[in-house]
Amino acid sequence: MLSYEDCLAFCRLTQAEIEAIAEHEHIPQIVAAEFGNYLLAAPDGGMRIRRIILDDIAAARARGDTAHALALKLILSEFVKRYPPKGKAVHDSEDHSP
Repeated sequence: MLSYEDCLAFCRLTQAEIEAIAEHEHIPQIVAAEFGNYLLAAPDGGMRIRRIILDDIAAARARGDTAHALALKLILSEFVKRYPPKGKAVHDSEDHSP
């Protein structure tokens, strides 16, 4: 039997991203890990996960939980770095010119 830690090791999402999906969907984290992996395989999956995290940010702000909203913004920022929107390149801060 696989443990949650085993599933996390196979998942292409971070613990924080899984928690954000679980929060949004009101599902256990292990189910959120599978759902997130499924979404990443879909053509619009990255966009859907970004939307989930943005919804979580809005909900946290609406209830006045600015600390959680800030934490979610950091999670979103890291997610976008790893999975940029289609057609948009992630630029290094290093200069690679000759």
